[in-house]
Amino acid sequence: MMAKIMIVDDAMFMRQMLRNIIIDMNFEEICEAKSGLEAIQLYGEQRPDIVTMDITMPDMDGYTAVKEIIKLYPDAKIIMCSAVGQQRMILNSIMAGAKDFIVKPFDKKRVIDSLTKVLNK
Repeated sequence: MMAKIMIVDDAMFMRQMLRNIIIDMNFEEICEAKSGLEAIQLYGEQRPDIVTMDITMPDMDGYTAVKEIIKLYPDAKIIMCSAVGQQRMILNSIMAGAKDFIVKPFDKKRVIDSLTKVLNK
């Protein structure tokens, strides 16, 4: 599956967990951002095929970053990553243009299913 993916999460541990799952899927390239602001800038530079976006981050949260990215790039494919109990933020993000969500702690099969589904939409 030759595609470029961007992982956005302020926690290095979470980015590494996702990176390990994604490497197993043979994605072409992986770039990482640590905040919503960094994600918007990096999206413009890298134009990834798909983005995994954490909700709770410093500088700018994932929900706000999704709104900004979708405004600039309406075709962006973004998957929200959230801890349990953030349903309202997930719902808002989906309404703002996110395509799916995965819950932390990550379940490898669920991550793979979500990435595959959203990439093929």
